[in-house]
Amino acid sequence: MSTTRRTTRRHFLQGVAAAGSASIALSPVHRALGYQSPNDRPVFATIGLRNQGWAITNKTFRFADFAAMADLDSKVLETNIAKAEKRQGKKPDAYKDYRKILDRKDIDAVMIATPDHWHTKVAIEAMHAGKDVYCEKPLTLTINEGKLIEKAVKETGRVFQVGTMQRTESGRRFLQAIALVKAGRIGTVKKITCGINGMAASPAIPIAPVPKELDWDFWLGPAPKVAYRALPEIRKGYGGGHPLYSNAHYSFRNWHEYSGGKLTDWGAHHVDIACWAIGASETGPSKVTPLDYSLPVEYKDGHPQVEDRYNAATSFRIRADMPNNVEMIITSEGDNGILFEGTKGRFFVTRGRITGKPVEALQDDPLPEGALEDVYGGPISANHSVNFIESMKSRKQPISDVWTHNRMLEICHLSNIAMRLDRELTWDPAKREIVGDDQANGFLERENRKDYEINV
Repeated sequence: MSTTRRTTRRHFLQGVAAAGSASIALSPVHRALGYQSPNDRPVFATIGLRNQGWAITNKTFRFADFAAMADLDSKVLETNIAKAEKRQGKKPDAYKDYRKILDRKDIDAVMIATPDHWHTKVAIEAMHAGKDVYCEKPLTLTINEGKLIEKAVKETGRVFQVGTMQRTESGRRFLQAIALVKAGRIGTVKKITCGINGMAASPAIPIAPVPKELDWDFWLGPAPKVAYRALPEIRKGYGGGHPLYSNAHYSFRNWHEYSGGKLTDWGAHHVDIACWAIGASETGPSKVTPLDYSLPVEYKDGHPQVEDRYNAATSFRIRADMPNNVEMIITSEGDNGILFEGTKGRFFVTRGRITGKPVEALQDDPLPEGALEDVYGGPISANHSVNFIESMKSRKQPISDVWTHNRMLEICHLSNIAMRLDRELTWDPAKREIVGDDQANGFLERENRKDYEINV
């Protein structure tokens, strides 16, 4: 560690101690990792603080000290800085421009929870600035962005954790599900159904004045420049506390310009577990077929023809032909969760429960001792943030690595492309390109707006 970094870290932690915070006490996790003093605790920063940004920060205070936070919305920034000060006893530095965080030599790692269209640019710049990265899912806006991040991880040697926390958390139910499959408790897997729910459509959303607390142009960043839109009254009550009808700033997942709808939102969780269970985390499908779906606006050549309302699919049923003749269905119908079906039985798993005869049979015929640890690849971490910090110490990639995440997310991206173009797509998982369809391959990447290019 350089003298500058050591001095800055000491200054920050002394400030915490002066404020009377207990956060600098070493946790059992830190002692187990070999940390000798509070000065050894990693120093973090968070970029993007709304909703999930605060959630991942809040569960990390026990294990790291936050020196800085950034958000383009001054109200969101002010609110979360105050909450952070209360949690750790010292006020983190506040920035609108994330690049000021990357310039700091005292910060070891950044947690990124911006809207999806910003993930790749911020993550790559952070790695080249010498930071380890925890980035929320879905990691990318396009398939080719995933390749750029993989390249940066290899070039920089940074540790990179993707926020697919079902691999670590949720009461270890998903680890148990994978262990059941790998132990042959349902025989040969034939079909997996990933229920990820649908989205509501919106009415026309009129152009509105930009709130004074928001830098709208910077928020758009790599995305096309468009007018700010909002309804006079925001109707609460849609998924995760987000407004039902609102502007992209609040409801970015509903717009293809900034995200991929439910396919890349919940799909990034459940398709991930499905691929892990059948050993398809390092390969991909041969075909992706949109069986049934509904887009809320008219599309032409894969592009929405109106810009004043949500454009991500509201309902869908998609088939992915996976290796070993496994049929994967991704659907907005039914319960949120994953149904595994094999030649000897089936079971269902979601965050709150795991049910089915193979699960009930565990009472008399439990899985071998250590089966979940075998799935995880070693001792299971206390939470996803701890796994990231453990990996920072060991310099090995964490449980949610970039490569397996991108392979899984390619299925979700391909599903969106198939719906937008209204046709089946044949995929070459070795070349990572769509076979015989130049138009569809054109959707593997997007042009970034001038001055917001991704520099690699």
